[in-house]
This record gives sequence, structure tokens and C-alpha cells, in this order.
Amino acid sequence: MAIQASDANVNGIGLTLSRERPAATSSGYLMLLVLLIALATAIYGGSTVDTDPALGASLIVGGTIVFAFVLCGFYMLQPNQAVAVTLFGSYQGTDRKTGLRWLLPWLGRKKISVRANNIISDKIKVNDLRGNPIEIAAQVVWRVTDTAQALFDVNDYKAFVMVQIEAAVRTIGSRYPYDDFAHQEVTLRGNHDQVGVELRQELIARLVMAGITVDECGFTHLAYAQEIAGAMLRRQQAQAVVAARQTLVEGAVGMVEMALDQLSKKGVVELDDERRAAMVSNLMVVLCGERDTQPVVNAGSLYQ
Repeated sequence: MAIQASDANVNGIGLTLSRERPAATSSGYLMLLVLLIALATAIYGGSTVDTDPALGASLIVGGTIVFAFVLCGFYMLQPNQAVAVTLFGSYQGTDRKTGLRWLLPWLGRKKISVRANNIISDKIKVNDLRGNPIEIAAQVVWRVTDTAQALFDVNDYKAFVMVQIEAAVRTIGSRYPYDDFAHQEVTLRGNHDQVGVELRQELIARLVMAGITVDECGFTHLAYAQEIAGAMLRRQQAQAVVAARQTLVEGAVGMVEMALDQLSKKGVVELDDERRAAMVSNLMVVLCGERDTQPVVNAGSLYQ
């Protein structure tokens, strides 16, 4: 029987899990020698059947039976492959040794790959923390760590992985806002590493019952849903324009202040409040305007 983890609790649900253990198997190369000996015995019996019919017949029958028995037990394992062994449906262990292997013919064998698998999920629509619909797709690198759990604790471990990836992506996607223009919150767009770590932890917790771990994961697609993408783009553009204008005005005010201080210190011109206000207005127009300014020659004075 399979080794069971008593009173195991997965994701808050009481569930008895299988546990992988080594299977009692033999090297196939030794049994290959036995196979050749049985074949040679049968051939020798055929050559002696004329001189000693009884001995020849017994050697042929015995050699043929042993040959067929040994031949049915061979199987081969490549690197990062495993075979789960069962006896009438009861789990007997897992063989992870590579090369030519041999097992009693009446024992069942189920091959399973323990290599890394790379999956890119479909784009799914999720509502972020603020309720905005966004589209998300994730890339996940996973592998089987416990063959007994993968084969016997879930119906189809590959389909199970796909479903849990979608569920984890939806959970993480709804936990954070897509973007924060004030840069005061953790967001899906601005904190890829942190969100990726949480997505991996969420996936590991969901896949532990299937004997699967996650080596790497991250988002391959992240965008606003089509129905609000245009409005959000205009919003981003407007906020970018406001931020640029704010920076421009701050710089222009500093330049005007510096110009007035230099004029006053060097005594280039004496400015009363009205002239100072007119100069400030002209300088701000020159510095903040989007078009090139045209000089105007004033032949009179400000009061004419």
C-alpha cells in the first residue's frame, strides 16, 4: 500500500496524501544476462533433442518459459523520468534510477516525467483592487516532485496545474491595483518582482497536494481591458501633461526670480512694482509658451 500522511491538511481541507517511496526493482543488465542464458539453454535443448529427447524437450520448455518471463519485465528510464509501480492497484513505490531496469512482470508500471515544464497561460480578464477590468497572462515553470501525489491524489495533474494557474492569477490580480500614479502603493505594473514572488507562493500552496512545485513564474501580458483601455490611456496622457507642466512652471519661476535678482544687484534698471509685474508676465510667457515667441520693440514707455 502507499505510504499515507495521516491527518494531512491541504489549503484548510482535511485530505490524506500519498507519499513517494523507492520501489524494489532490479538492474536490467543483470536480467539481460539471465535472458541470454535462457535463450542459449533453449537452443542447446533443440540441438540435443535427437540424441536425448527427454532432456532436449525439458531444456527447450524451461529455457522458453524463463526467456518469456524475463523478457516481460524489462523497461527503460531516461534522465528525469520515473516509474510508479503498482500491484493490483496498490502503490508499491517509485523507481527513479536511469538506464535498463527490470521488474516482476505482474507489477504495473506508470511512467511519469519529472522534468521542468513551461506553460504560458491564456489571457484572462480580472478586476484589479479598484475594480478596473484588466487582462493578465502568466508564464510558469513547474515540475513534479512527488510522483505518488501527482498520479494518485489528483485525477489529471497537468489539467490540475492549468486550473490552479488561472485561479492563482485571478487571486493575485484582484489583490493589487493595476497602477498607482502617486507611486504610494504596490501595483501590478510597477512591482513585477514582488508580485511575481507572491504569485509563486500562491501557486506552490495550491499545487502542493499534487506533488508539484513551481520554480519560476511571472506575467507575460498585463494591460487594461479593451473597453477601458482608451479612457485609461487618455488619463495617463493627461497626468503626464500635468506633471510636465508642473516641472516647467517650477523651473520658469526659478529662472524669473534669478533674472530679477540679477537685474536689481547689478543696477541694470530700476523696476517699480508695475514694471516688475510686467517683466514677470513677459518672462513667464517666453519660458512656458509652447510656441516660439516673437520680439516686440516698444519705442515708448510702459505708461504711454
